[in-house]
Amino acid sequence: MPKEEPTYPFCPDESKYEKLAKIGQGTFGEVFKARDKKGKVVVAMKKVLMENEKEGFPITALREIKILQVLKNDNIVNLLEICRAKATPYNRHKSTVYLVFEFCEHDLAGLLSNPQVRFNLAEIKKVMQQLLNGLYYIHSNKILHRDMKAANILITKTGKLKLADFGLARAFSDKLNRYTNRVVTLWYRPPELLLGERNYGPAIDLWGAGCIMAEMWTRSPIMQGNTEQHQLTLISQLCGSIAPDIWPGVDKLDLFTKIELPKGQKRKVKERLHNYVKDQYALDLLDKLLTLDPSRRVNSDDALNHDFFWVEPLPQDLNHMLSRHNKSMFEYLAPPRRRAPIHQQQGAPGGGPSAAPGGAGGPGGVRPTGHNPDQHFERIF
Repeated sequence: MPKEEPTYPFCPDESKYEKLAKIGQGTFGEVFKARDKKGKVVVAMKKVLMENEKEGFPITALREIKILQVLKNDNIVNLLEICRAKATPYNRHKSTVYLVFEFCEHDLAGLLSNPQVRFNLAEIKKVMQQLLNGLYYIHSNKILHRDMKAANILITKTGKLKLADFGLARAFSDKLNRYTNRVVTLWYRPPELLLGERNYGPAIDLWGAGCIMAEMWTRSPIMQGNTEQHQLTLISQLCGSIAPDIWPGVDKLDLFTKIELPKGQKRKVKERLHNYVKDQYALDLLDKLLTLDPSRRVNSDDALNHDFFWVEPLPQDLNHMLSRHNKSMFEYLAPPRRRAPIHQQQGAPGGGPSAAPGGAGGPGGVRPTGHNPDQHFERIF
């Protein structure tokens, strides 16, 4: 069977770029801020680990390249080219491949980690409007992202938001499917995946969008489970008990009878988040995004038409707010944030850590690391 190689344009030698700083580290390898030595254009270079070249180009990188060839939109990160480093004694005679992306100065997790960065309501609307625009575009093109989280939301210094890291993305169809459910970082993973659903669709990305939207106020992930069982417990405490009367057909999912789910839990999305989110329209949209039954969860088109985006204050560009912050902010570069103890998590909204109301934020939780690749995906680009 011939090796599959991407058809994306190659540059023959990565030495055309000067590496300026490391901005990401995870199971994939490393991400660098770099500059084109000739044109002086700043880019981001994502290193593709070639552990076993006999197996050809890594499937995750190949999938990411193929998907990004199709997706061209203002709210999707732009893949510029692919560079191959020469095999030398320094890299054990292994050829290294870099994906070269447009450079974005921040990721959302890095911005939310910085207490000096404060989003007002109109700016939060702009973030969510762009995020949902990106999801509407990829879903219209039959692509699932499958790793929605704040660290995968990039923002340029002028306030343009880009969905990034398509290493877990895949095409989907309306037919009966059997996709892997071992996707999406645990804290952002929707209940259907946690219960073993393999025939899923765009609704999994909308759950992640709801988690990210809540994080705009709480400044930390709102449900920080240690295990899949714990994550389902936190979801039940926030969204109500998972049962067939609320979610028809849930009892048919593989793990429904194998996991002990909390009973008698009332839905408290608005009640729990009200201490942080003072806008009634925001609370209503959050309630619709964090719907247990994926068939009833709001889609990106309806979310964009929600009153949240069409009443005062209207979405406001981020460039003025970001102009006050000259330093790049990435999750990787942010100081570690202590995680709230379990007993505190259960008292905060959906099990998240405490934070000051109005987006001021308090100490957040330590985000997932790459120690367990089935559970966490620590990537930026």
